[in-house]
Amino acid sequence: MTDLRRAMTRELWDAVHSGSVVPSAFPAVGVRVADRPELLPSHLPVREAALATVSTALLAAASFQQERGGRAPLTVTLDAGHVAAAVRSERYVRVGGVPAVSATFAPLSRFWPTADGWLRTHANYPWHRDALVRALGAGDEPESVARAIRELPGEQAEATIVGAGGIAAAVRSEQEWHGHPQGRAVAGRRLVERTSIPGAEPRTRTRTAGDRPADGLRVLDLTRVIAGPVCTRYLGALGANVLRLDPPHRPEPDGTWDTVLGKRSAVLDARTREGLARLHTLLDEADVLVHGYRPGALHAFGLTPADLAERHPGLAVVALSAWGPTGPWGAWRGFDSIVQAASGIAVVEGDEDRPGAMPCQLLDHGTGYLAVAAVLEALTAQSREGGTQVRELALARTARWLLGQPRPEASGQLPTDVEEVDAWLRPVESPDGRLDVIAPAGALDGRPLAWPHRVGGYAAAEPVW
Repeated sequence: MTDLRRAMTRELWDAVHSGSVVPSAFPAVGVRVADRPELLPSHLPVREAALATVSTALLAAASFQQERGGRAPLTVTLDAGHVAAAVRSERYVRVGGVPAVSATFAPLSRFWPTADGWLRTHANYPWHRDALVRALGAGDEPESVARAIRELPGEQAEATIVGAGGIAAAVRSEQEWHGHPQGRAVAGRRLVERTSIPGAEPRTRTRTAGDRPADGLRVLDLTRVIAGPVCTRYLGALGANVLRLDPPHRPEPDGTWDTVLGKRSAVLDARTREGLARLHTLLDEADVLVHGYRPGALHAFGLTPADLAERHPGLAVVALSAWGPTGPWGAWRGFDSIVQAASGIAVVEGDEDRPGAMPCQLLDHGTGYLAVAAVLEALTAQSREGGTQVRELALARTARWLLGQPRPEASGQLPTDVEEVDAWLRPVESPDGRLDVIAPAGALDGRPLAWPHRVGGYAAAEPVW
């Protein structure tokens, strides 16, 4: 389905550049793909979408390198096997040869039968697990949760759990999602929303002595889980100086090495006067802010687009969320698996007995790579027209885009999933010893992207540039 992959890449490129004063002509860069049609088997074009999102990020990097005065790469090279491993990279991290603990869902993160269908929950974080069992009045054993959910209609269980601060979605068909108020809100927004807030002069971002497209850029990373970290770590592989900040009261679980590759990780408590002052000092010196908090969650810290434009004019800001800022779920939390359940993907990927899932968390990974292109386009727009450039993406809009693509021919038996990841694992040193991690996908003019040889631990750095 090479033609479909090319069409999807072009569609993504146009989505990133829609409404921009930057010419949206597709880059004159050759894209060479070593394809593997048996990989990422799905009822949806998951393999093509994965290749298209990574291709879009690499094409944006090539275009940005030329924009900064460098020689534009003539070729972008991808291997479908590498991309298949990259969009499941969290599964393959090894610490001392042993798989990291972050590769699986927690016992209470799963599909559950309800009184009238199915429900998907996400309880990987302890505070979400506690909210789930509290909402249901159940114990924290799967059997107890199952009994409580089985007695409730799906939408009632969804509302009860979310109202208590948990994460859940009733499994809906595509048609049901299209008729849902949040589904309609998602359909009313563009895949990449673009806002330019005037008041800042164009910044000159000249190339440093390095030879990677994003060398010298400072990226402040307020993201976690998968989508945002995929974006910022890939910017790190492209040369950016990425600093990730996490709040001390919401630590990541052990074994999250996959999310801190290509960056430094620090803790900062913006709820304190000193922490908030430090955050704004870092923003004063940053080129890019990428954040993955739900809409409205950062307003108290002076991080609305209008606040940022006033206090830190000229930033490129990229915001990621599950549902987008509009609709009744605009302030709801969400994850890839939850969006799959609500949007109809779980029904498409399931069978008559139960819902299913895509062979990777493509909404997370695909949105992350698309966000890379959005960051680089926003920087280009700022250097040409000035202003504070804001881009906004949502997993639910990526889901809608994927569901709107042509689908592989139906077959009674999906191809066997081939996992040959050893070819794409690379060693890096860490405070825990040797890690084996999936290398960043792609090459520019035959030069593969790579992570730094050593990665610092989670929260091991100071919150300074």
